[in-house]
Amino acid sequence: MSPTAVQVVVADDDDDIRDLVELKLTQSGYEVRATANGVEALEDIRRDPPQLAVLDVMMPGLSGIDVLREIRSDEALKGVRVVLLTARSRDTDVDMGFSTGADDYLIKPFSPRELVHRVAALLARSQ
Repeated sequence: MSPTAVQVVVADDDDDIRDLVELKLTQSGYEVRATANGVEALEDIRRDPPQLAVLDVMMPGLSGIDVLREIRSDEALKGVRVVLLTARSRDTDVDMGFSTGADDYLIKPFSPRELVHRVAALLARSQ
């Protein structure tokens, strides 16, 4: 899967983090659609399913976990890979993310380079 064909939805209510993730993924050749909350992200994902969604866990409206649950319960979205991005680092938080269906979990603060590598690796495994 070449990066130029890959669409990624990024949802984070923190403008700086959302802009950073969007910038790094765009620089890596991905087509990024960024939103500021879970409701907009879910609408976007349902309208035009991306290959990957990067979701902040704690957002107003729908959390990243809520959006993940909706994605995993929708047969039409079963191919969407999900990376959770969060400051919640306790083992129970990580366990909840994976048990809900996350493909990866990255704890803030994070290295933008690591995010790009994880996205590339996840998409490569998904082919």
